[in-house]
Amino acid sequence: MGEKSVIVIGAGVAGLSTGCYARMNGYAARIFEHHFLPGGLCTAWKRGDYTIDGCVHWLMGSAPGSELHRIWDELGVIHGRQFVYPDEFFRLEDTDGRVLIFYTDLDKLGKHLKELSPPDAGPVDRLIKDVRACCHFNIPVGKAPELQGWLDKVWFRLRSLPIAPVFRRWKDLSIADVAGHFRDPLLQEAVRSVFMPGFPAMFMIFTIGSLATHSAGYPIGGSLPLAQAMERRYLALGGTLHYSARVAKILVEHDRAVGVRLMDGTEHRADYVVSAADGYSTVFEILGGQYVDAEVRRRFDSYTPFPGLVWVAIGVNRTFADVPISVVGTLVRQQPPLRVGNREQEWLGLHIYNQDPTLAPKGKTLITTGLLADYAYWSDLYERPDEYEAAKNALAQEVIRRMDQWCPGLAGQVEMLDVATPATFHRYTLNWQGSFEGWLATPANWLERIQKTLPGLRNFHMAGQWVEIGGGLPSAAFSGRHVVQLLCKQDGKRFKAQRHSHDGDSTPNAETPG
Repeated sequence: MGEKSVIVIGAGVAGLSTGCYARMNGYAARIFEHHFLPGGLCTAWKRGDYTIDGCVHWLMGSAPGSELHRIWDELGVIHGRQFVYPDEFFRLEDTDGRVLIFYTDLDKLGKHLKELSPPDAGPVDRLIKDVRACCHFNIPVGKAPELQGWLDKVWFRLRSLPIAPVFRRWKDLSIADVAGHFRDPLLQEAVRSVFMPGFPAMFMIFTIGSLATHSAGYPIGGSLPLAQAMERRYLALGGTLHYSARVAKILVEHDRAVGVRLMDGTEHRADYVVSAADGYSTVFEILGGQYVDAEVRRRFDSYTPFPGLVWVAIGVNRTFADVPISVVGTLVRQQPPLRVGNREQEWLGLHIYNQDPTLAPKGKTLITTGLLADYAYWSDLYERPDEYEAAKNALAQEVIRRMDQWCPGLAGQVEMLDVATPATFHRYTLNWQGSFEGWLATPANWLERIQKTLPGLRNFHMAGQWVEIGGGLPSAAFSGRHVVQLLCKQDGKRFKAQRHSHDGDSTPNAETPG
């Protein structure tokens, strides 16, 4: 009997991960991607001599010692990659001249915040203490939750005992709740700026801890090289990948997925189909909404996706050697607020890529800013090309004007300008409502587990950020791994994973099988 086959929809991080692990476990794998590049939202694009990065600021698991690092190693991402570990997470600059720096060094962070606001010494000490408690906690992500037995759960509880008090204090809090613990308005803004205000506070705890221990670094080269490394790994394992091949329909016979039909009318058959594409279009378009129950409807009716973004990038004919390297950059308060379509934004975030010389010519620098935006507004405007281009240009010019106020003379040094809107993100990724990730995590839903199957449909699974709440590259990567573990379980196979050796061959990875 020959090897079983898997068709994967989408060559983003989740799709490439699924394909890699499928090949490691003896499945014939084909990926169909509607774009002409790998990576999905983990991407970059060229404008003249500049490369505009659209995704990664830090990569969790960049340093050895965690399950995430092992997964990135298995997927070919780590070897040969240079990581930078900035001293600053970000900084805020207020209109009154006050500057708050969120250092990645916990000692410096605590000292700075207490000097900035002595009345907040108590909450600052509590934050730093709890981050320290979680710094070296290795989150177990290697095994699919669906396959974890009682021994796995007991072992996890034992491993979690040192952080249990922190978890109890923080698990039901949002970022906004934590901000309310502080008195100083600028410190409140800083905490709210770590993530979106409604995000679970535990995400902040683990992120700050990862930055502090240098286990989350910025990869030189940015996002697209990460995706291309995964693509090379997948192809070296013997997988096939088809670009400009949009899936129009998942073929179903007797409530079993048997293949896909592309937009060009061609059909391709397989034993299993895995959608690592957009969740909404998968469920309600290419499957026609036929395999939906109350739980699936509840998710799409009540969960909130990450919002859309307007991504403004400029290339500047100057260096910023005097500006400290930062994970996400500087946030500058705007008075009056910056208008982004039909929304207003009080803070303008400036990410100066002075840590990455590969994104701009020598002596020049890439700067980006991501502005929260309404998908419906920009999607509607996209249907009127002249108005759409005028709106993009007007916003970009206003951003440059405000940047020039922050850094006098900058406007005259701009030599490259690019604007991507939520309509752009949807056009290239098909993500629902132009979302830049999947479901937005909240204290109410972040511990929920989403099924990777649909009710009544056999031999079909979903992978990626629409089945992993909170988004991010790590969740996409381990989601694909988990799906293949489920396939192996269904076929009675022992799941295997292989580290990516330096010479391009694969070496077995000793682990408890899924």
